[in-house]
Amino acid sequence: MNYRLAYAIGFHPWEDLAEHPPFAGKLLELVAREEAGCEPPYGPALDVGTGSAVWGVRLAMRGWRVTGVDIVERALRRARERIDEAGVEMRLVRGDVAALRQADVGSGFRLVLDTGTFHGLSDAGREAMGREVSAIAAPDATVLLDCFAPLRRGPLPRGAGRAAVEAAFSGWTVTDIEVADPEPDALARLLKFDERFYRLRRNGTTA
Repeated sequence: MNYRLAYAIGFHPWEDLAEHPPFAGKLLELVAREEAGCEPPYGPALDVGTGSAVWGVRLAMRGWRVTGVDIVERALRRARERIDEAGVEMRLVRGDVAALRQADVGSGFRLVLDTGTFHGLSDAGREAMGREVSAIAAPDATVLLDCFAPLRRGPLPRGAGRAAVEAAFSGWTVTDIEVADPEPDALARLLKFDERFYRLRRNGTTA
């Protein structure tokens, strides 16, 4: 999907998911699992493909130290406006998710969140993103990926199943797969998004 074009023409329906309780509730439930037994600040989190920082701001409000990375300049301008309106601290970096170290996003992230980037990448892009996330994540990090079910959808993301996630994130274990949107709208049903959240932990770490 061409996100530069989408933001240029004002097409960004994924932002509305923050106000869709079934999706937002499930995602924040998974985030809360990473916070259990701790007090804020919870540590560094990376919002991959942050877009306009809908979820990055939510994480910052909960007490995470958030960095958001995106390659679309217009999206990052919207993100800065959203951050300022929310009155939170969040660092923004312009960079490619397949070259996170080159973008200098930092390292040691306890939580890596992707709400729709991975499942739209080419196979090579997925492999590169997995490699880059592995390089910048903390030894005990958790990765949360939101993926459509695999299916040809024209210009929309082609989706990714468990096999694709595991292939890209070697050295990690899929510990949980959760239905991302128990109450999808008519368009999501028509296009068979059938979204899943994949929770990953490094091999050898406790779940």
